[in-house]
Amino acid sequence: MKTTITLAIILTFCSLAILIGCSSDSNKSFIEGSYVNHDGGSYSVADDTLAIEHTSANNYLIYRRTGFNLIRDGKKGRRKHETEQWQCTYDEQSGVLTETKKGKTLTFYPDQGMLMVGSREYQKLN
Repeated sequence: MKTTITLAIILTFCSLAILIGCSSDSNKSFIEGSYVNHDGGSYSVADDTLAIEHTSANNYLIYRRTGFNLIRDGKKGRRKHETEQWQCTYDEQSGVLTETKKGKTLTFYPDQGMLMVGSREYQKLN
């Protein structure tokens, strides 16, 4: 009987340790991947892709690729491309990534499969 109780206690503690070890911030597990945004207006049309990768601890690297067309006199111009690389830090308290140079904040919404950079909405691809 004593052995059964001891075994039950050990199994309970092991199960708790596994659950604690496996449970993680849902934002943090959602962050890595590719996100897209399409936006347009009377002066331009643009497609953005953000590829986010975890580098170390709470540090992330984001590759931003943008393709855009300027619109002049109602006509789309030639497609142009730009690339940027952002270094970001993840704040576990707020669940937000902050870009280190300009202070842009990236807020994640795992339940909706998206992130927001300021007021711009990006949908997660993978």
